[in-house]
Amino acid sequence: MAAPNSTWTYLTNHSHVLICLSENKEYRLRDVAERVGITERAVFRIIADLEEAGVIIRHREGRRNHYEVHGEQRLRHEIEAHCAVSDLLELVTKR
Repeated sequence: MAAPNSTWTYLTNHSHVLICLSENKEYRLRDVAERVGITERAVFRIIADLEEAGVIIRHREGRRNHYEVHGEQRLRHEIEAHCAVSDLLELVTKR
């Protein structure tokens, strides 16, 4: 458990956004921003990064976006490049 005064986490905001979208593909930017603790604008930029990397695909349905996660994509840093996005999601979403 993290110390109450701790300001850093082990995972990045990109991974936090990805985790949220994998848990609920219909989350709004506002929902993700609130859950992660960042601005909607920051979530928008992160989603654009994840789309550009091919990790997620956004589908527009009416006024809502739905997100499809492509778990076969590899993690980006050389230290964890042997792992897929699905490995990360599996690790952190186990309850």
